[in-house]
Amino acid sequence: MTYPIAIKTFILGILFSMLSFSSLLAQEAEELPSDLTFTEIGADSAAVSPADTLATTTPATTEVKTDSSSKATVQITEDSSKTAESNNAEKTLWDTFIAGLAGGFIAFLMPCIFPMVPLTVSYFTKRAGSRQKGISQAIIYGLSIIVIYVALGLLITVIFGSAMLNELSSSGWFNLAFFILLLVFAVSFFGAFEITLPSSLVNKIDQKADNSKGLGGIFFMAASLALVSFSCTGPIIGTLLVQASSKGELLAPAIGMFGFALALALPFTISAIFPGFLNSMPKSGGWLNTIKVCLGFLELALALKFLSAADLVWHWQWFDREIFLALWIVIFFLMGIYILGKLKFSHDSDVPFVSVPRLFFAIISFAFAIYIVPGLWGAPVNVLSGLAPPMNTQDFILTGGGSSAAVSTPTDFPAKVKYSEVLKAPIGFNPFFDLDEGVAYAKKVNKPILIDFTGHACVNCRKMEDKVWTDPQVAKIIKEEYVLIQLYVDERNIKMPKEKVHYSEVLRTNTDDLGRWNGDFQATKYVSNSQPFYVLAGHDLNPLVKPQGAIFDATEYLAYLKSGVESFHKK
Repeated sequence: MTYPIAIKTFILGILFSMLSFSSLLAQEAEELPSDLTFTEIGADSAAVSPADTLATTTPATTEVKTDSSSKATVQITEDSSKTAESNNAEKTLWDTFIAGLAGGFIAFLMPCIFPMVPLTVSYFTKRAGSRQKGISQAIIYGLSIIVIYVALGLLITVIFGSAMLNELSSSGWFNLAFFILLLVFAVSFFGAFEITLPSSLVNKIDQKADNSKGLGGIFFMAASLALVSFSCTGPIIGTLLVQASSKGELLAPAIGMFGFALALALPFTISAIFPGFLNSMPKSGGWLNTIKVCLGFLELALALKFLSAADLVWHWQWFDREIFLALWIVIFFLMGIYILGKLKFSHDSDVPFVSVPRLFFAIISFAFAIYIVPGLWGAPVNVLSGLAPPMNTQDFILTGGGSSAAVSTPTDFPAKVKYSEVLKAPIGFNPFFDLDEGVAYAKKVNKPILIDFTGHACVNCRKMEDKVWTDPQVAKIIKEEYVLIQLYVDERNIKMPKEKVHYSEVLRTNTDDLGRWNGDFQATKYVSNSQPFYVLAGHDLNPLVKPQGAIFDATEYLAYLKSGVESFHKK
């Protein structure tokens, strides 16, 4: 097996970059579908909104103002929210494209695709009769690959629709199903079996490619590549579509598939344009299978994120943070052993000696496993923020600032808040989970309100709590200057009383559980459906300053919180 060490290092580097890209894939900023209509809060509104329900069912809750100044405030909030959501959507799509690009490059290194590059390019050159025509046909071949995979991404959107993608992303069944799916993909990469499409379908496409002339033949050749290589690319495509769909963004599956197809098509096109590129490529060999198995380890680790989300949504309370971290430690320790050739599967070739690249990447795998170990005792593991279960699921925390540390609770704070038997507070904080109860307490202590629209399956929500809220100054201002109200939009177990159940024009369903009620309130009052979404509000629930999404810079988030306090005291 002879090939440049630099190229081998690059190849394995792409493999390990999947770990960082998986965190980008797991972002779930769930935007409002563009086809939904909003219910305006005001005297002319015909629909029953959560704000109206607050005013009529709980005497302690301040009624929402309906005069002209209030309408102006709502309009300003709507404009700023739309701008913020547009920026979040653009960022989400870029992250999805980059993740798709990474997945495409990794798919190119799979055993079913990599050896086909010289054969395919040679076929085009001979068929065309000239190098120039061969290049043009190879470009068309690459474009056909892109069209096929983008069409697959669009098909996902057509079948489910944007509203269903939003609902699925926070569903326990969705997360459990895709945990099982990714687990099957991982086992497939380990070599237990191959995921293949029906041979009759593959044969028909091959026959079309042989019989068709011109552009049609080239297109069916690209389709043939997609079908024949499905045993290798299927798990990668499936993972990408799962992650893209879980974001709830309408175009995310298509954008992800575009990045994937672009990365997959580029090597074929470049090889046709620059034949010398083929000579610099590494030779096929056992290293391709090594990459495939290592990707299986990464698939297995990523699958646990979906199992964790299902556990949180359904309140199983057994797949805690330390269990998640222990499994990740074992997975990456075993991957390091495999890279060194000390762990072999039935289809693996012997590794007579450990090359320098293998040694370095085994060191990286072992080092990452050791880095996670302190998390078993409550140490922060920032690289897994949002992927791992929240700190409040940890049973034992050795370090200060965790569950073992005393939480500063105001003397007049209720001994037990509503829904606390089901919903857990972030470590070190005292939130309310019911809007009525939180507003009543804010009036009593005369403090502004920090409304945190969050979710069990929200990755960025956990990142904010793990990375930003743990900052001493941020934690201090939240606990001392605000009344924190956390409103979960994906809580399905807590049912709402009959007097609060109404039909949501935005969600197009009844607000029969706490999650849907909170989601409808966020959409109708603040014209947003993304999480996390922070509203610094007065006792009338109108924003004191422009609402914000995730702000991962602690200094910037602190300034945002201070601006809300200043605005409250100026009133």
